[in-house]
Amino acid sequence: MSRICQITGKKVITGNSVSHSNRKTKRVFQPNLFKKKFYIPEEDRWIVLKVSANGIRTINKKGLSVCLKEAREKGLIA
Repeated sequence: MSRICQITGKKVITGNSVSHSNRKTKRVFQPNLFKKKFYIPEEDRWIVLKVSANGIRTINKKGLSVCLKEAREKGLIA
């Protein structure tokens, strides 16, 4: 799983670079990913997730255990 957020599922998308003369060339939009360690107090262990900035905000809002459960249901985490 490279360049995919393990919480939100955000991934690389393609589009066009448009110049001043309106010429279009293909480009990619990368998600804003971080490798971040999170502590799970229920299991007394640390995990490393590749999450986007939006994913970090989601974890702060909902809580880590809820987000991990939802990500497993979506199939983002094995």
